[in-house]
Amino acid sequence: MKGIVLAGGSGTRLHPITQAVSKQLLPVYDKPMIYYPVSVLMLAGIREILIISTPADLPNFQRLLGDGRQLGLELSYAEQAAPNGLAEAFVIGADFVGDDDVALILGDNIFYGQGFSRTLQAEVADLDGCVLFGYPVKDPQRYGVGEIAADGTLLSIEEKPAAPRSNKAITGLYLYDNQVVDIARGLRPSPRGELEITDVNMTYLREGRARLVELSRGFAWLDTGTHDSLLEAGQFVQVLEHRTGVRIACLEEVALRMGYIDADECHRLGAKLAKSGYGDYVMDIAKAAGATA
Repeated sequence: MKGIVLAGGSGTRLHPITQAVSKQLLPVYDKPMIYYPVSVLMLAGIREILIISTPADLPNFQRLLGDGRQLGLELSYAEQAAPNGLAEAFVIGADFVGDDDVALILGDNIFYGQGFSRTLQAEVADLDGCVLFGYPVKDPQRYGVGEIAADGTLLSIEEKPAAPRSNKAITGLYLYDNQVVDIARGLRPSPRGELEITDVNMTYLREGRARLVELSRGFAWLDTGTHDSLLEAGQFVQVLEHRTGVRIACLEEVALRMGYIDADECHRLGAKLAKSGYGDYVMDIAKAAGATA
């Protein structure tokens, strides 16, 4: 499976701070926002990742992450010249996806929960059609909402319904088989001029090949699209890291735990950041894993 991080858009809800820098490069406590979605794809076992952003912002992502080889990844980059909808990611990334299945994650979504990696890898291995991830919210009227049967089969999708059939908001993480590329290419722009991800999901729903996995107790899904939610996400990460001593979405640690790099490689990455607490943490986990440096 290939992975796509959609990190475009103009971040207007975060103006003025996003007038000079991409939203997905803003810090969420101790690391850039884009580390969080990239770590999710890595935890799913995905090593080939395409980052899509604006022409102005792409050089900054490349400067931050490079080609990914230091993390055992293969990173590619592509432009989305205008915010033409989430589903355009599959049109832009068609050559990258090739004949593979694909995961799409939005660059401003943060996921955290025990066993998440196992859940992701199991869903990737058994993928047949489309898998969405639902999270219970107190105000489902603000979201796309999924109604599911007892076996997880998706029965309906409603966008910001006045009378929701469930409280399961559809999050910004999507798994698709290779058919998604043709589906996206065949979409017509919505009244707001975008290729809508909901239209993709509805195609799979009509075919009976859409499932929704519930992320419930003990799990956290955070959207960082507003000033308040960005601050709340940073505070959430800060509290968890201070209490557990584990850094969420530390790409070097994820690469080490997933076997993408060895302990010595991990230590070298930490040494490059040695004047920060983050770098010290990376070196410490590398030493605990047997680094000889």
